[in-house]
Formats: sequence, C-alpha cells, structure tokens
Amino acid sequence: MFVRDILKQKGNDIITIVIDDYLADAVALLAKWRIGALPVLSSLGELNGIISERDIIRALANNPQTLSDRIANHMTKNVITCTTDFPVTDVMSIMTKGRFRHLPVVDGQKLIGIISISDVVKAHIDKIVEDNKNMRSYIGSA
Repeated sequence: MFVRDILKQKGNDIITIVIDDYLADAVALLAKWRIGALPVLSSLGELNGIISERDIIRALANNPQTLSDRIANHMTKNVITCTTDFPVTDVMSIMTKGRFRHLPVVDGQKLIGIISISDVVKAHIDKIVEDNKNMRSYIGSA
C-alpha cells in the first residue's frame, strides 16, 4: 500500500494557511476544520513550513500573548515531505522517528495532499482486514 492509496480514499482537500497570517488565524482554522496541523504556504503557494497544535501550545506556554505573533515565528520550517510513491510502512517509520503526526505530500514542489498518522493507521488496518478476509475465503474454498 502506498500514499497514493490513502489519498484516493481520503481525497486531496488541503486546508492551508499563509506564512504572514497570525497564530490566532491558525487556531481558528484548526478548530473550524477539526484538524491538527496546517501546511504553511508562501504568498506564491510554495510550502514554507507546517504549524501544528504542538507548535501553538509550545508558543503559548512561553507567552500567553503569542496568538498575535506571525506564524513564521513558530512554525516548523524544515518540513519532511513524501510523494505518492512512498510505501505506507515507510511513512509510519518517518512519522515515528520524527515524532510528528502530519506529513505533507508533494509532487515536485507542489503540495498535493497531507496525511495524518490516523490516515496511515486506518489504511494499514483496512489492508490487514482485507488480507484476512481474502485468506479466509481462500481457505474456505480449498
């Protein structure tokens, strides 16, 4: 199973934010869409970073007035990405080693999706269930 399989099920809708926006804007979007991270784009649409719930909590822990700060001051700048050709097992390893829960999917320089650890786990479980069903069918027909 590959990242492309997850995106086929999940879709390619991406909620993003622009680098010049404020943390308060990010909080509003995260709450509205009930998501945990936002890819941060430049004014030209390039991926510049990612801002997560964890980034915001760290910022607020240091200064409760932080919501009026620019996202650029608190986002993760060196974003690890994947392509649709990445195997799900590789994505699981990348997320576990990096200790993050969201991974932007790119095609060249273009952001085409984002997957969460929940998406990855769901896809992995669905595959196991399907394999189990096929094995039972095979054994039953023997």
